[in-house]
Amino acid sequence: MGTDTVTTISFQRVDFKRDVELLHRWMNEDHVHPFWNLNVSLDVFKNHLKKALADTHQSLYVGMVDGNPISYWEAYWVKSDVTEDTYESEPYDQGVHLLIGEKEYLGKGLALPLLREMVAKQFKEKRTKRVIAEPDIRNEKMIHVFQKCGFEPAYPITLPDKTGLLMFCERDQFERMWGNA
Repeated sequence: MGTDTVTTISFQRVDFKRDVELLHRWMNEDHVHPFWNLNVSLDVFKNHLKKALADTHQSLYVGMVDGNPISYWEAYWVKSDVTEDTYESEPYDQGVHLLIGEKEYLGKGLALPLLREMVAKQFKEKRTKRVIAEPDIRNEKMIHVFQKCGFEPAYPITLPDKTGLLMFCERDQFERMWGNA
């Protein structure tokens, strides 16, 4: 499956009962755990997910391609996030984390259209002028995808669980590339 055969990209809010085992499996995939560090027991992951779902500064989603769950997303407000003091943030800045969980969808060119849709969703908040990302500095593939979507690399930042590359996607740049959000 490539991007030429994708008919629908959608996002559904994470539901604990429906999604916990799926997300746990994804966190234990070899292409995911070096960057997410959540390859833990199911019980530990359940506690992590419950806390994440209760955190009001973020929204968790499963990304779907043609109705198939293939990816995990965290859309968050920079205010109240560990990234808030890593740059001169504005009150409505948002950020995004993602992973492609299903191995058979890797390398199919789906990360970019999924990311584009999520960022467009974030820019539906008219007061948001910037979406940030801070992929693990070692994750060259994701850094490349962010750049193709319109994110500009700024500088490395030290976070509790990684060294990330702070990247900015400004609304005007995104709209020039992809049309109005």
